[in-house]
Amino acid sequence: MPQSFSVPRLLINRLRDVMAGDMEADTRLQKVVTLIAGTMVADVCSIYKRTDTDELELVATEGLAATAVHQTRMAFDEGLVGQIALSGEPLSIQDAPRHPAFSYRPETGEDPYHAFLGVPILRGGRVIGVLTVQNRTERLYDEDEVDSLQTIAMVLAEVVASDVPTQPSSADPRESRPITLRGRILGEGLGLGAARLHDPIVSPARYFTDDPDAEARRLSTALRQLQASLDRMLTNDVSAIFGEPREVLEAYKMLASDPMWAARLEETVRSGLSAEAAVDRSRREHRIKLENAADPYLRERLHDLEDLDNRLLRVLAGSDGSAVGADGAEAGAASEVLIARRLGPAELLEYRNSGLAAIILEEVAPSSHAAIVARALGIPTLGGVAGISNAVAQGDQVIVDAEQGTLHVRPDQDLLTAYETRRLMRTERQAAFQALKDQPSRTRDGVDIKLMLNAGLALDMDAMEKTGAEGIGLFRTEFQFLVSDTLPKMESQIGLYRQILDYAGNRPVHFRTLDLGGDKMLPNANKGEEENPALGWRSIRFALDRPGLFRRQLRALVRAADGGPLSVMFPMVTKAEEFFEAKALLMEEIEWSVARGFQAPCEVRTGAMLEAPALAFSLGELASEADFISVGTNDLLQFFFAADRMVPSVSERYDFISRPALRFLDMVRQECERHQLPVSVCGEIASHPLEALCLIGLGYHTLSMPASGVGPVKRMLRSVDLSTFGPEFRAAIYDSNADLRNEVLSIADIQKIALKDHG
Repeated sequence: MPQSFSVPRLLINRLRDVMAGDMEADTRLQKVVTLIAGTMVADVCSIYKRTDTDELELVATEGLAATAVHQTRMAFDEGLVGQIALSGEPLSIQDAPRHPAFSYRPETGEDPYHAFLGVPILRGGRVIGVLTVQNRTERLYDEDEVDSLQTIAMVLAEVVASDVPTQPSSADPRESRPITLRGRILGEGLGLGAARLHDPIVSPARYFTDDPDAEARRLSTALRQLQASLDRMLTNDVSAIFGEPREVLEAYKMLASDPMWAARLEETVRSGLSAEAAVDRSRREHRIKLENAADPYLRERLHDLEDLDNRLLRVLAGSDGSAVGADGAEAGAASEVLIARRLGPAELLEYRNSGLAAIILEEVAPSSHAAIVARALGIPTLGGVAGISNAVAQGDQVIVDAEQGTLHVRPDQDLLTAYETRRLMRTERQAAFQALKDQPSRTRDGVDIKLMLNAGLALDMDAMEKTGAEGIGLFRTEFQFLVSDTLPKMESQIGLYRQILDYAGNRPVHFRTLDLGGDKMLPNANKGEEENPALGWRSIRFALDRPGLFRRQLRALVRAADGGPLSVMFPMVTKAEEFFEAKALLMEEIEWSVARGFQAPCEVRTGAMLEAPALAFSLGELASEADFISVGTNDLLQFFFAADRMVPSVSERYDFISRPALRFLDMVRQECERHQLPVSVCGEIASHPLEALCLIGLGYHTLSMPASGVGPVKRMLRSVDLSTFGPEFRAAIYDSNADLRNEVLSIADIQKIALKDHG
């Protein structure tokens, strides 16, 4: 046994006796601070408790003035104690009075103390208090002492929390009135059901062990059971899921096999804590680190670790680790709306057969692991709904509108009636769109419009058959790189690209090369924070600066084509030279593959994505080398309007249906036509019937969009006579000053163009 664990073992043995005693909470806390001070040879030990008014109250002390107990209160962000409460992190200071955050309270008599160590007392991921020790001499507490104090704080949490509200009581957010909240659409659809609060936390039944060796063996057995349950889930539950969702779960399983995690848990158990307490401590550490992590990749890893902690606690409690089984959910139960602060990918997968009508996640990004799995399951899902877990009570009725990005909590009868109408309309609409699946995408006057899909997951390919799309206009290749702890191996890349080509059959697939950088940075490629990542080191800039990574992807694409056609497009090309350099690397990889006995693609088509407005003035230079241009409206419009599309206050300020934007796109289309460059549009706007009408009115005859847009857009274009609409539309753009959106709507109404569900 390492010598460094002697102090924690001694503390834990004595603490167990104190905790087992029958006494008032204040008496117990006083005995605890006396015990800690004596064992750690500290001159002061104090406990501060968070009050219902969000102050920090001194509730027990050994070394400070006894009269200060229940009298000294500080604001939640005041002093060193406040710094710990705010950050949720330990704080060790050699000379506390000189620290700029130090707050002097004369009634405590702390004048002679210099060395300071404080740790948060956490419960449910929330700071409910602070535990501190102080010494007269100037010194820094070592890691073992910090470790010991954190362990004690964990055990103290239940005692301190016994009369602390779990939420500030200034206002109860769970009222009976209806409320409406907004979120980001992660998986489209409509859902209605009773709220089901996902609470995977299992509190330890006991904190101490009399036999650390036996407890370590019990922990080891539970870890093996956890890994076996994940193996079964990967074998049985995801056999029909390919590509990224499966890779997410494979990466998750690797975390469960991490020897460092297991070793850390065993060390804590051998210090005298129970296996449950050791895991609970790990979970608290992961959760508070997650709360303070700004990097999205790090947050995702910490989230997965917290999920594993919860699963292991359930295994120790005698279950198979499943969050669904832990609270009695059964397949085929009445429709419920699952509400969670966050979910691990494995937990989300386990809810697939639990009668879920929808999922609401408080903390999630569209590229997160949970979002990828949610899309794979086809459950209506909203993410980024701040405060939802505090605004909804178990059993509240919830309407989830994952078409418009809203949810209604405790809806009134009018909203319920409107929802039922929407649901019936959606069912009828889907049936109508399905009936159009095999009909040509052709206007009334005989103009063919190609409707293609934007995709990024292998499971997205099913939508081609369901919608009748003519191919993949944009396949995003970066998801495979973002969901794994390590770069995907060559064979893994080849396998995914070949799978996509096999799904597509004779229909075209345009692979967009890695669009990394900005907010999609690989963990081992981060150059540090950028003030404006959308305009920074990303997309083709990143790829050309990382030629090794880029060439491996190009080689995988060439190998996946296996002698068939290959279409590749490069993202965010700003000047012609970037395209020439990228294409040259592709051609070198083709030569490299042929020299080693692999087949060259029978046809190679290369294109540039016009997302930076500057490229619009270089189309003539590209004409001799590029085979096509794809206008990426998502990025193009944010650059065009200088409005970050991730900031609602500005992204919603500028309308695509505006004369400047449409005149610019008209210029691009005419320039491409002049240089005989085929041009298409891919982006969210192409999936909206009114915006798509404007695009075909400008002369764009190939549109690529999310699967949900194909049906509505096909229905619209089959009602259009372009020979009649086109001239009036152009007159509205160039010869009128009226509100353009209203003008276009008026023209469409007069010409009976099908923009809405009915009419």
